[in-house]
Amino acid sequence: MARAPVEDTIDDKPMPLMEHLLELRTRVLWSVGAFFLAFAICYYFSSAIYGFLAQPLADILMQQSLASGGTGTDRRMIFTQLYEAFFTYLKVAFFGAIFFSFPMWATQLWLFVAPGLYRSEKKAIMPFLVASPFLFVMGAALAYYFIFPLAWKFFISFETPAGADSVAIQLEAKVSEYLALVMHMILAFGIAFQMPVLLTLLCKVGILNVESLRKGRRYAVVAMFVVAAIITPPDIISQIGLAIPLILLYEISILAAAWMAPKPDPDEGAKV
Repeated sequence: MARAPVEDTIDDKPMPLMEHLLELRTRVLWSVGAFFLAFAICYYFSSAIYGFLAQPLADILMQQSLASGGTGTDRRMIFTQLYEAFFTYLKVAFFGAIFFSFPMWATQLWLFVAPGLYRSEKKAIMPFLVASPFLFVMGAALAYYFIFPLAWKFFISFETPAGADSVAIQLEAKVSEYLALVMHMILAFGIAFQMPVLLTLLCKVGILNVESLRKGRRYAVVAMFVVAAIITPPDIISQIGLAIPLILLYEISILAAAWMAPKPDPDEGAKV
């Protein structure tokens, strides 16, 4: 006997347009309020947050100073415009507020959209919503803890000490330029790590399939190195440091897509 299909319903109740608009207004206010609260807190701690972002560079500069006979505290970062440090801290607070308020406004968006989805659609989307922030944090952590120390050490290796017939070449990083580079790298790695979510979702909706991902593996490897070369600074360390994890994530995408692909109904085979 064939099993009765599980009822796939929408949990939402009919609501007038005005009530939907009022609910949307409430969700937006909660999201905006969370952002401004996070912004105020991040601005208060903006100096500490910037110090955390600058720590990989500070560690290398200290090592370079000690190796050359310095005290380890004779290196510095500079700003060349009166308002540069102020706006840099505003940017730090802005990026921090986006990061820390993300759970709130993502939750509010889900609470607004979810009632209009079928149960099967909720079940299909939920794994992607859970995996996306974790993958972003993994990409950002890879950039901060592994790529930054290697890349900064590589760049600083081009410093030249003063000689009898040469002028010393020494890094004095600007606070705004360093923040721009760091945020660019963190966003690049975090967004690039969303690839398994994107590819698995495309396979889930039928735009791609597992077989096409397997056949396109050689082209994907080339594409990973091209993407890494475009979105990272022009050094081989950052490019390889992003390309290799992307290749591994591509293989994980194939496994995830195969696992989430619709399975054939055994009852259909029994009927034939």
